[in-house]
Amino acid sequence: MSLKILLGILCGIRAWSEALAAETNHTAQQDPPPLLLVSFDGFRADYLKRFPMPNLKLLYSQGVLVEQLTNVFVTKTFPNHYSLVTGLYAESHGILASNMYDPVSHKSFHVNDSDPMWWSEAQPLWITALDSGYKTAAMMWPGSDVPNGNRTPTHFSLYDSHVTFQQRLGNVTQWMLGDEKEQGVKFAALYWEEPDRSGHIFGPDNDTAMAKVLKEVDDNIGLLVSELKRTGLWGRVNLLITSDHGMAECSAERLIRLDDCLHPDNYTLVDPTPVAALIPNKDQEAVFVLLKKCHPHMTAYLKSDIPDRLHYRNNERVQPIILIADEGWTIVQRGNTLPRLGDHGYDNSIPSMHPFMAAVGPGFRQGYRRSSLESVDIYPLMCRLLSVPPQPNNGTLTQARCLLAAETCWDVPLMVGLVVGVLLALSTITVLFRFLRHRGPSGPRPFQRLEVDDDDDDDPLLE
Repeated sequence: MSLKILLGILCGIRAWSEALAAETNHTAQQDPPPLLLVSFDGFRADYLKRFPMPNLKLLYSQGVLVEQLTNVFVTKTFPNHYSLVTGLYAESHGILASNMYDPVSHKSFHVNDSDPMWWSEAQPLWITALDSGYKTAAMMWPGSDVPNGNRTPTHFSLYDSHVTFQQRLGNVTQWMLGDEKEQGVKFAALYWEEPDRSGHIFGPDNDTAMAKVLKEVDDNIGLLVSELKRTGLWGRVNLLITSDHGMAECSAERLIRLDDCLHPDNYTLVDPTPVAALIPNKDQEAVFVLLKKCHPHMTAYLKSDIPDRLHYRNNERVQPIILIADEGWTIVQRGNTLPRLGDHGYDNSIPSMHPFMAAVGPGFRQGYRRSSLESVDIYPLMCRLLSVPPQPNNGTLTQARCLLAAETCWDVPLMVGLVVGVLLALSTITVLFRFLRHRGPSGPRPFQRLEVDDDDDDDPLLE
């Protein structure tokens, strides 16, 4: 009986959730609000606690805040920015690092490479939204200037660090507004390189330098809100602010020199610190054995042995040997020069690598806070907001739907667990009750009043 009840409840939960999702999708199809995605590169999650950010805090107090995002490995700019707009792990979308080598084409990739070959393994949201009849825009977002299936966003700009945030924002709002001749864009992505640039130069633990740059970031967020209000877009646009990765403090005392472990003729370094990718020039096993015992703060993996949790094995561009430095350690080929005081790219389970997410607008709940989320979940969330059918992706709406105003947020595994727990408790009580009821007497029989039989002639009061 308990199993039947459980199955009935589970079927009811499933039917209710499917009906709710169908109703939500039907409602969302009615001309969804525009969506603006803004990335502040290298914004470590704990900066929110360490530094005053009045404009950002005012914004998420009116919307939602995800305190930490678990980003994808490697925790670098290009892989994670492409994950945000595709919902895919790096092994799935093919942008694996800042420097890559493709063994099929024998081509090499370096930052800002615009060869479509590197970017064609996935379709970003600014292309997918075009298929729904929307105009899209990208302001200096990594990969947005590269044709994907011979298409680009309706509007885009090449990266230029000399263009101010205000100038970038002005272009984006104009694209979103449109004019009498052209419809405004429905999805726009805006990239800003701080606080990543300053974090590399000064290190994230330099409170004086980072306080200054984060004040500028917060001022830019205030400028963003003011511009949306000035143009009448505030309250009509879903605004999502996030980042790609965090930042770790490095020092010259924590250098790992590869040439101290093996001769440089034995390998070709494809990508350096803090996740080094290399190709053995000679006996791969011999090279791997030397690298495996090279340094206690560096872990060496053959491609086939890269842990599943990193989602970084199933792509031809992953090199035969991967080296992962511990947090704060730097892999160099030779010498004593520290490339930078702050760095990222480390294991994505490390908190210092985690960014954050904040959002506000008609599609989001108000005053809602969540401790964590996977960064790949942002893509299906954005597709839901835009009523755009998502491409195959590694994300899920299971947790992300809790951020949305139009959806009921509840944890299916938790609810099922509660139902099962209640049924088990009821079953236990039932078995215990039956056991006690049929249990024989143990000890002196308690006093019982004698029953006297009525005369046969007497009729019973009740039939």
